[in-house]
Amino acid sequence: MAIPSVDLTPRIGSELKLDKAALLSGDHSGEIRRLLVDRGAIVVRGLHLNDAELRTVARTLGDLRIGGVKRGADGKTLNEGDEGILKVSLDPKVNPDYARFLFGNHLWHMDGTYEEVPPFATLFTPYRLSEHGGDTMFASTYAAYEDLPDEEQSWLETLRVVHTMQAALFPAKRNCTSDEFALWCSYPQRSHPLVWQHKSGRKSLVLSTSGAYVEGMHPAESHDLLQRLMIHATQEKYVYRHKWQLGDLAIWDNTGAMHRAMPFEAGSKREFHRCTLNGEEPVTAPGEMAEAAA
Repeated sequence: MAIPSVDLTPRIGSELKLDKAALLSGDHSGEIRRLLVDRGAIVVRGLHLNDAELRTVARTLGDLRIGGVKRGADGKTLNEGDEGILKVSLDPKVNPDYARFLFGNHLWHMDGTYEEVPPFATLFTPYRLSEHGGDTMFASTYAAYEDLPDEEQSWLETLRVVHTMQAALFPAKRNCTSDEFALWCSYPQRSHPLVWQHKSGRKSLVLSTSGAYVEGMHPAESHDLLQRLMIHATQEKYVYRHKWQLGDLAIWDNTGAMHRAMPFEAGSKREFHRCTLNGEEPVTAPGEMAEAAA
């Protein structure tokens, strides 16, 4: 049975009309996953999930990430917190490992671009809100690709982009120290196709501020192309802006949508709890998928 829902914009975002018991049961998980891929981001209001309930919902939808990822020169592994619950806060007392990187969340990004198989989806719920600002924005990289001219789509499908930590963080902290920049550079980098053909057959742009350069392209041309595509993909028609209320749950398809946090007041105790669902397929270029099927 279809879940009652309301589209929040024409191209991305739907609000589901489900209560907590229905969500926790897992009875609607297949339909939620279908809507997630189709709509990019979904919201359920009034749930007020605790950590155990958030984990339960996550496990009905996919493989909950537990453990650490990414190790830099300082030897620290960034882990997913307490049994898959990551506390997202700029307060180092809440999460000392991640707080030193989270300032980059104000820029458009896709999580896990340093991994061969990026995370499939993210579940996000607020525990403390900022007094001002702090909305989260989502942009559909499916819709952005689909609206490009056929000739440009074909060209972009031949390109690869290298993603790095320093590309993701430097624009948000241009006054960083030399030691900070060296630490960012020590984290793994990854080359991905610019266009991802998913197993579903649908295609999306692999865009993120972590995108440092296009392989084999002059740096100026590479910079201009990535900037142009970012501007294209974050047009109002591809974007949903969510204004948080306590009790909300947002889930987004990390493989087909970028996201960003809007600025909020300095010293805010804003805190969200996050579950990440492990990826289910590597980033595959259209030509690579055709070769594999042959």
